Amino acid sequence: MQLEIGKIYNGKVKGITQYGAFVDIDGGGSGMVHISEIANTYVSEIRDHLTENQEVKVKVIGINEAGKVSLSIKKAVENQDGQPQQKQRRQHDGNQNRPRPNVWEPKKQTPPSEMTFEDMMSRFKQSSEERMCDLKRSTDRKNGTRRK
Repeated sequence: MQLEIGKIYNGKVKGITQYGAFVDIDGGGSGMVHISEIANTYVSEIRDHLTENQEVKVKVIGINEAGKVSLSIKKAVENQDGQPQQKQRRQHDGNQNRPRPNVWEPKKQTPPSEMTFEDMMSRFKQSSEERMCDLKRSTDRKNGTRRK
């Protein structure tokens, strides 16, 4: 069976590694889902999201010259409109039923006086983790080390 880029297939997880999962596609063929293509959230441990012999829907996102197939689970989980479930575009009110243009808008932050302590701690923890990741990445580049 010839796999087509952009098409969604059913498959079964056959192997899990540190960097991704290998999936056998129904009807023939196989490919790998990179760790970054498993979920819309950060994945540190693949086995928290997938198990071997699990049935999954995958989207073919690439095929290289050597015939290796790149797959995505998170892109296969889209609704009928082709938009990710968590990031649907809002429709304009009125007669126009067109999606809004894809324009970046800053997050609307609530003033600290209206936030609960838990909200402030959550925001602090998130920004702190992001800064720590940036620092680690920066020092790894300077030292010439890479994660394996």
